[in-house]
Amino acid sequence: MRMKLDICPESGFLRVGAVGEFSLEEARRTFLEMLETVAQHKVEKVLFDGRGLVGEPRTIERFYYGQFAARAVAESIERGRFSRSPQFAYVLEEPVLDPQRLGENVAVNRGMFVKAFDNLPDALGWLGILFANKPDAGTNFNHG
Repeated sequence: MRMKLDICPESGFLRVGAVGEFSLEEARRTFLEMLETVAQHKVEKVLFDGRGLVGEPRTIERFYYGQFAARAVAESIERGRFSRSPQFAYVLEEPVLDPQRLGENVAVNRGMFVKAFDNLPDALGWLGILFANKPDAGTNFNHG
């Protein structure tokens, strides 16, 4: 099953819900799709709800995804699509969420502004999304 994104521009941020089976190829494809939408809507914050993703990414896939995402953001900045890195909050569940946060660390070390969370309220707080913009904290964007 391919990964599928549900992308919704909100006031001040982009809400992205993801469902399907994780694969590195699909993760790269959907990241570029998400990045294109960020540029189109000129938003600086992204809430990525991947609680609808399944699979068990291997360690090397986590590394490559973090490297790819950071490179794609850096190239977008170089091309003038962004003035700085957008802020990305990923909400995931294990085993897609890595308890060691390898992909996050790889991306951060390469200049990306990203953090992974295991719950929606913490991700919203880190993004600084006000209550008026806040989706129902009990709602999984992928199944609601």
